[in-house]
Amino acid sequence: MTTQNIKESAGRFDFVGKAGLFAIISLVLTVIALAYLGVKGLNYGIDFKGGTEFQVKFDKGVGIDQLRKSVEDLKLGEVGVQSFGEESEFIIRFQGREGKSDKETNEILNEDIAKIRTEINTKFAEFHPDIRRIDTVGPQVGAELKRNGFLAIFYSLLVILIYIAIRFDYKYAPGAVFCLAHDAILTLTVYTLLDKEINIAIIAAVLTLISYSLNDTIVVFDRIRETEKMSFEKGYNFIVNRAINDTLKRTLITSITTCVSALCLFLLAGGVVADISLVVFIGVVYGTYSSIYVAAPTLMMMERLMEKKKV
Repeated sequence: MTTQNIKESAGRFDFVGKAGLFAIISLVLTVIALAYLGVKGLNYGIDFKGGTEFQVKFDKGVGIDQLRKSVEDLKLGEVGVQSFGEESEFIIRFQGREGKSDKETNEILNEDIAKIRTEINTKFAEFHPDIRRIDTVGPQVGAELKRNGFLAIFYSLLVILIYIAIRFDYKYAPGAVFCLAHDAILTLTVYTLLDKEINIAIIAAVLTLISYSLNDTIVVFDRIRETEKMSFEKGYNFIVNRAINDTLKRTLITSITTCVSALCLFLLAGGVVADISLVVFIGVVYGTYSSIYVAAPTLMMMERLMEKKKV
């Protein structure tokens, strides 16, 4: 079947004709993303690295550089200060110093917390500081949370692989898993490039993204299976292209609506909600793309392999 015939009978757009090119692009981007993450690593937040985090708000304008210099002068080790939510609200993070024993480490940590609290309350007293929370996570707890977070992503992909194989056919399963892994890897890479921290909330957002992307992929797969029953004699290229065209309107409406909602939250909410919204926005864009140009090409490849085995 020629490309022209596919265009005329399988839908308005010839997605299948460009599937090979976009599959190569997706593979290259994924490899580059993995290489980048392998070299640079993820920018883990306090949840995973361990350390102490202050959230403080001032009534009047306090410059972030002024606050950062004041905290760094205490010489507590690596310290990070970033604006948070409303104007004059900041997050102060520091790793803390380790002692020879857990008891000594806790004593040093309590001393460091007291130093920062005193520094803020005295040096910035005229700005009426309000220390809203102080969170501390030990290095061992952070490492365990990090391991469990990424295990959750791995196990979710494994369960999805089994579910798709049972729900549809085993030839559909690799496409769904590759699609979801592609979305998660590229989303985390872009998030890291934006110098954002990976914490428990972001891992939860990635898991949510995987569920969203899976739903979109299943809609396409379900339509492919329905079209396959009606038009099997026209070839698998026709079937896949027709199914993608049939679900395109639904996919775009759903994705655009989700992206607009996520963008509004990112611009207006601030804080953790804004970070989660950014992950969702990036992931939905990739998820829409991958449902067409990652999941479908992988399914077509599996179909060709099955045909060869039959011969």
